[in-house]
Amino acid sequence: MKYVIGTILVLILFTLFSGKKSHMPKLKNGDTVLAVGDSLTYGFGAPPEKSYPAVLQRLSGHCVINAGRNGDTSAEGMKRLPALLDDPTVKMMILCFGGNDILQKKSMKQLKTNLKHMIQMAKAKGIGVLLTAVPDFSLFGLSPLNLYEEVAEEEEVPLVSGLLSNILGNPSLKSDQIHPNGKGYKIMAERIVEALQQYGWL
Repeated sequence: MKYVIGTILVLILFTLFSGKKSHMPKLKNGDTVLAVGDSLTYGFGAPPEKSYPAVLQRLSGHCVINAGRNGDTSAEGMKRLPALLDDPTVKMMILCFGGNDILQKKSMKQLKTNLKHMIQMAKAKGIGVLLTAVPDFSLFGLSPLNLYEEVAEEEEVPLVSGLLSNILGNPSLKSDQIHPNGKGYKIMAERIVEALQQYGWL
């Protein structure tokens, strides 16, 4: 039984944290984290102080910019990203896009291209990137799209996979079909902190 439980825990951790395993430069005092995305980053369905970037700021001790915008597609996020990356204190970016692309039936090939371009923009400025996978909302499924694994592998960045799927699979952790509630965002922030620690940023 202990062996079975241990195996399950290892599988869960593998699902949540995958992608490139090498350690990143540790964040220093004064370094800023940029959380960029759509309503899942903005914190729709919960008060501002319970959004995952707000909770992440309290847990990490670093300034976290909430650059989430309700309704944004990856194309719209890509357009506003250059100005966000101009902040010289930003040393890492948490990228979470795709929900609106899926709901609006945008091209998944274009979503992949947009994610890669955003990662490349950040890397060109020496900013580390943590990619967060989004479930396939179009089928109300709870499995992340394979393209996130592909992007993480091709761009050699760490990936948090399965986190949102697990949260949105629990009715007590969501405010509607596609958004967490305050408890869900708290878990999201806690798991991201674990990922940042695993990859050497914290």
